[in-house]
Amino acid sequence: MKNFLNLDFRKPGPGTLSARGRSPGTSLLGLTFDGSRLEGVELRRTNGSVEIRKSFAVSLSLDPLTAEPELAGRELRKHLDAAGVRERRCAVCLPLNWALTLNVKVPDLPEADQQSFLQIEAERGFPYSPDALLLAHSRLLAPGGARLATLVAIPRDPVARLEAVLAAAQLRPASFSLGVTALQRPEAEASNGVVALVPGENNLSLQITSGGGVVVLRTIEHAFEPEGGERRLQADHVLRELRITLGQLPPEVRETVRRLRVFGAGDAVEEIVEQLSRRVEALGFRIEQVKAYAPDEFTVKLPPGAVVSAAMSLATRHLAGAGAGYEFLPPKVSAWSQFASKYSSQRLVAAGATAGAVAAIILLVFFVQQVQLWYWGAKWNGINSRVQELEDMNANIRRFRPWFDDSMRSMSILQRLTEAFPEDGAISAKTVEFRAPATVTCTGSARDTEAVLKTVEKLRGVKEISNAQIEQIRGGTPKQFTFNFQWREGGGQ
Repeated sequence: MKNFLNLDFRKPGPGTLSARGRSPGTSLLGLTFDGSRLEGVELRRTNGSVEIRKSFAVSLSLDPLTAEPELAGRELRKHLDAAGVRERRCAVCLPLNWALTLNVKVPDLPEADQQSFLQIEAERGFPYSPDALLLAHSRLLAPGGARLATLVAIPRDPVARLEAVLAAAQLRPASFSLGVTALQRPEAEASNGVVALVPGENNLSLQITSGGGVVVLRTIEHAFEPEGGERRLQADHVLRELRITLGQLPPEVRETVRRLRVFGAGDAVEEIVEQLSRRVEALGFRIEQVKAYAPDEFTVKLPPGAVVSAAMSLATRHLAGAGAGYEFLPPKVSAWSQFASKYSSQRLVAAGATAGAVAAIILLVFFVQQVQLWYWGAKWNGINSRVQELEDMNANIRRFRPWFDDSMRSMSILQRLTEAFPEDGAISAKTVEFRAPATVTCTGSARDTEAVLKTVEKLRGVKEISNAQIEQIRGGTPKQFTFNFQWREGGGQ
């Protein structure tokens, strides 16, 4: 069966802090991520009872699995601040559709060998390497005496990403578990032969418990369809998936399943109970809606009339010291333990020898470089005085070069300007101004405008002249004019 879950059944290594071994504390924030919907409740334990301090339900605009963790965490922090939540430690119900499951039959083996057998089955049955999964199992005893186990796995990548989002929201996770298992505890005597349904945003979480363990964990997708701004239960689809799930159970286990429990309050849950009642009763099931907690549900006392929710169940179990039935919080290993487990004594010697060799090579490279610096430094001291003399000469050349212009640029410009003026004296120049870098401005008087235009046009035909243009022509007779042009060659640099 696909879309199930599996938890870590391996023993923690040296230095590992197990989530079950942590102090439950006096306050905790319970969170449930379900699609774009987030539900939360802040609880505080005092004198053997639990107090609800804050509760909220909001819609998230950013998906924690696809959005940048910093942005998703900022949005989460904004919702928590709006709800007045100040608690940093949290217990999180993971989406059930993250999970994979595998059902195996356990042979009659000693406990230590059973653990090895289950790990081998997990490596064979899941399409991931063991290091990429958080693994666990739930064992049960079938009515015929057969020993069965449900292996549960969640990929590490989405869990690590969710940890980053919570860190960005200034939260410290104390537990990662499943909401349906927190609501219907598999180990409880009352859970024998029970199908638990927990409505989500668009799906139903389904759990079947029998013989003290979990038989099936799965998600019924598309259980609800939008209709006129509301969502409608697809009762026929849900009933068909339920029949398929029951048909996959071992016959001796299937005969024990006779109760259907729907968790939650509100119109959506009541609609599920109403539409499924007649259908499941025809299959021999007794259906019930669980709106509130039983008085003996936990070892601590809950507020009267507290509405059941996955977030509250998981957080209450931690405050009561019971912990989560399925724990997916990655173990925290100290830096020294990571180093010690990574390097054995022989590997440490080899690593030290390698590090020493690398250091020796680096020192040798620096020594060779220093020898080269000494050699070329001595060479430079031998030619330093001559180099300084040449640099002084170049500086003087750059300084006095403009005074030694042998191109006679000014005379060339005046020659071309004189050649452009008409010989009949129709135009005469008063001033010729040379502007850097090569702009020449000429002012004077002319008999008429046509004489000025002809002169400028003749200048435009000279190859050394460009951009010849008239600035102004004014007055009566004679006309006063000003024109300029660019000289393109000749003169000093």
